[in-house]
Amino acid sequence: MILVTGGAGFIGANFILDWLNQSGEALINLDKLTYAGNRANLASLEGDERHQFVQGDIGDTELLRQLLQDYQPRAVVNFAAESHVDRSILGPAEFIETNVLGSFHLLEAVRSYWNGLNGANKTAFRFLHVSTDEVYGSLGASDPAFSETTAYAPNSPYSASKAASDHLVRAYHHTYGLPVLTTNCSNNYGPYQFPEKLIPLVIHNALAGKPLPIYGDGSNVRDWLYVSDHCAAIRAVLERGKTGETYNIGGCNEKTNLQVVKTICTLLDEMSTGSPVVPHEQLITFVADRPGHDQRYAIDAGKIERELGWSPRETFESGMRKTVAWYLDNQHWVANVQSGDYRQWMETNYNERAMA
Repeated sequence: MILVTGGAGFIGANFILDWLNQSGEALINLDKLTYAGNRANLASLEGDERHQFVQGDIGDTELLRQLLQDYQPRAVVNFAAESHVDRSILGPAEFIETNVLGSFHLLEAVRSYWNGLNGANKTAFRFLHVSTDEVYGSLGASDPAFSETTAYAPNSPYSASKAASDHLVRAYHHTYGLPVLTTNCSNNYGPYQFPEKLIPLVIHNALAGKPLPIYGDGSNVRDWLYVSDHCAAIRAVLERGKTGETYNIGGCNEKTNLQVVKTICTLLDEMSTGSPVVPHEQLITFVADRPGHDQRYAIDAGKIERELGWSPRETFESGMRKTVAWYLDNQHWVANVQSGDYRQWMETNYNERAMA
């Protein structure tokens, strides 16, 4: 059995679904169910005894102690995090609370639990911390991709909070011997992603005939990783990774934001001709750039490919087609997650920005 934190969010939910499909091993899913955590992501597991859901906070030390004692997991996989850059700019406090203090409390609880294990159980235990490429900062157009030895240079409250959690994980390995693993991934996309993120936001707005907001001139570059490829990489790191090591996980798909949006528009022109505005590119709207917007991220995933035999299966084209098809087939899911909190956020973040 393993313990997964943040398992009702986008990546965590996909990981749990893939985990149970691939291995069948039971797990405990601890999630606070904030705006981005959604039990509907895991509706297909209702009644499945392999999935034990617990609503709670990684900052709740007593709850963590009780879960670890009761379930005796062989590993902990930590997805729990506040993860949206724009939200961190408007309200950084929650990011420090969850990503830094929450990670500290989780590490303390896990360290205490691990110290109490004996023999093979102690030797086999792993703590896997899921992080982001944003901790490395921003690249120029000709700079080499981020490697595991790239110096940290976070530029937003979000990435700074994740960098802090990464450093805590590293320190708990070097100081206490806790058998940790860290992964730093590029931008994920796929099913169940909260619709304030670029790809689901564009799909939703395009289908409704609403503007497709793009920061600045759309030239910012990201490496795009299909979420099921990310999940496969995490399983590989958990099974075969060397404790104390970091593994960068990327999709080998560098695209500008404008290229991403135009790709979605082309797919929707083909797959959803009943939209109110076709071709969908007519809806592209440039808005004022966000403060401190990193220009380019790129991941060198050579280490995980060489050492663990992982590489992404999906191309950008195949992954995007699957993603658009999923959102077209699951409009009810999108409607259900569009709470008042989401609508208020969209009004605050986009409607108040002057059009570029």
